[in-house]
Amino acid sequence: MRANDDLVVLTKEGLYCPAGGFHIDPWRPVPRAVITHGHGDHARGGMGEYHLAEPGLPILQWRLGEQAYAVHAYGEAFRLGDARVSLHSAGHVLGSAQVRIEVDGRVWVASGDYKRQPDPTCAPFEVVPCDVFITEATFALPVYRWPDTPEVAREIVSWREHCRARGEAAVLLCYALGKAQRLLAELDAFTDQPALVHGAIETGVQVYREAGIRMLPTLPVSEQERGADFAGQLVLAPPSAAGSPWMRRFRRSQLGFASGWMRVRGNRRRRNYDRGFIVSDHADWPALLRTIRETGARRIIATHGNTDAIIRHLNESGVPAEAFRTDYGDGEE
Repeated sequence: MRANDDLVVLTKEGLYCPAGGFHIDPWRPVPRAVITHGHGDHARGGMGEYHLAEPGLPILQWRLGEQAYAVHAYGEAFRLGDARVSLHSAGHVLGSAQVRIEVDGRVWVASGDYKRQPDPTCAPFEVVPCDVFITEATFALPVYRWPDTPEVAREIVSWREHCRARGEAAVLLCYALGKAQRLLAELDAFTDQPALVHGAIETGVQVYREAGIRMLPTLPVSEQERGADFAGQLVLAPPSAAGSPWMRRFRRSQLGFASGWMRVRGNRRRRNYDRGFIVSDHADWPALLRTIRETGARRIIATHGNTDAIIRHLNESGVPAEAFRTDYGDGEE
């Protein structure tokens, strides 16, 4: 913690705005929470009141059930205590938001998780000028640089055809919220063959469809006939499915994983994936630096991920930077 007049400080419950009397993505129960998005490490149960961006409401209802929700349009200002707060698109997943806080003319922005690549399933990232920018740092190392996602989608279709020729199913592991839906939306431009989906993914896909997001048609694996031949089928499943009894229904298959972590080949080898596809819903190294520059912030606070590398780089570049040691995970990446 720095000066007492900081607009956001770190407490045992999470990031806290003293002037507004609210926490941002708290990891312990608090009376009032502002939620950046619906992933489990950012949106948790037990809060007295939840403030969130309107497009994210169906996701929180799916994840947390009925709660005391207060929804706000992107860019709409509202008062919490002595703070003027607004939520701005983060481009991470459907309904993801940055939190802008203004008190006595000072402006802080907490990014939540974000990315700068185009994504047909959510609103694009909005640059919000500020004095202090609290940025995620999940992939804050120079090695992390993302290819264009449509090209990766084309590679996935080619992989499925390769598996078809070998009489195998192409089982692609990806996270159930955000990643699976983005892949289905990108694949829709290259194929009309439906994808099969694990039950843990099907629910989230339906949430996105009801929000009007166009995606490749899907069929639940559970509804396929017993003993069905899955050769040449693309199957989306959560990472937890790998090595589980659920995989036994695919007599012959290849296993792929779609994640930013696949940028490092050793990660694929260690996890015994046949294919790794580089698709991330977080900013890569160039996008992190670009975003920091575009905000015009004079002070940077990095949270969760590779904070040491980006803090060192920024300080050496003359930009004051430090870290908040938060209780978030690496994101559903």
